[in-house]
Amino acid sequence: VVCLVAYHIFFMLFIWSYWKTIFTLPMNPSKEFHLSYSDKESLEREPRGESQQEVLRRAAKDLPIYTRTMSGAIRYCDRCHLVKPDRCHHCSICDKCILKMDHHCPWVNNCVGFSNYKFFLLFLAYSLLYCLFIAATDLQYFIKFWTNGLPDTQAKFHIMFLFFAAAMFSVSLSSLFGYHCWLVSKNKSTLEVFRAPIFRHRTDKNGFSLGFSKNLRQVFGDEKKYWLVPVFSSLGDGCSFPTCLVNQDPEQASTPGALNSTSKNENHLFPAKPLRDSQSHLLTDTPSWSETSGKAEKGKVGMSNPALTMENET
Repeated sequence: VVCLVAYHIFFMLFIWSYWKTIFTLPMNPSKEFHLSYSDKESLEREPRGESQQEVLRRAAKDLPIYTRTMSGAIRYCDRCHLVKPDRCHHCSICDKCILKMDHHCPWVNNCVGFSNYKFFLLFLAYSLLYCLFIAATDLQYFIKFWTNGLPDTQAKFHIMFLFFAAAMFSVSLSSLFGYHCWLVSKNKSTLEVFRAPIFRHRTDKNGFSLGFSKNLRQVFGDEKKYWLVPVFSSLGDGCSFPTCLVNQDPEQASTPGALNSTSKNENHLFPAKPLRDSQSHLLTDTPSWSETSGKAEKGKVGMSNPALTMENET
């Protein structure tokens, strides 16, 4: 009875999280990131150069974006005609921009991103537990198979196949689940591991890491009672993300956020563009976001967001 109850609990949680991963639509950038009709016309009409910089500068000046392309340009998608929010990427399979895109998963036939990343993690966790449970309960019969302790029927071959399938899936799922647990602990996506986010001042592979606790809460939410349940509880809206401590851009020495700076080599909070209410409290719980620094820092504001050169990125 205990085995039957445990089996169906794991099975139902596995099916629930798998269903949510498949059928949760990926979130796309909000309307504020789309270029207006006049801006799109200007962008198409003007040659590459300063004129296009002005169009993008005007479109992105009030948006909470800090990442750039490799050449230092504002990240712009010429297929969706929008300024890409931080951590947003264009999926060539879905043919649209996906917020906080991690990867396109063929096993669920869906993009894994901000809207369903928690469901994907739970799917990996419960499928791993499901396979481990099956392998563990089948082990004694698998041993009897090799010691000729089972009746000589076709059923014994089913037992052998079941054990091998469950064990092999457990090995592959454990490595994949462990990898994504590491990504959550560092607040990274699979794409950001292969290409670190580029901020205006420099490339920073840990630019979005706020420390283990806050990184975990950003994916699973503040209420622990929802952590193990496949219901959406992630913080934020997927368009803006708090950043860790980074070096202050020396070009910003004249901005209000840099007036209190004692040295341009000190660490300061990255430009404090407006963040959504559900994220902003992450920035005030502890005096430091840095995982390596023990010094308390205060937030700085007033960072501008100019475009450098336009680079179409898909």
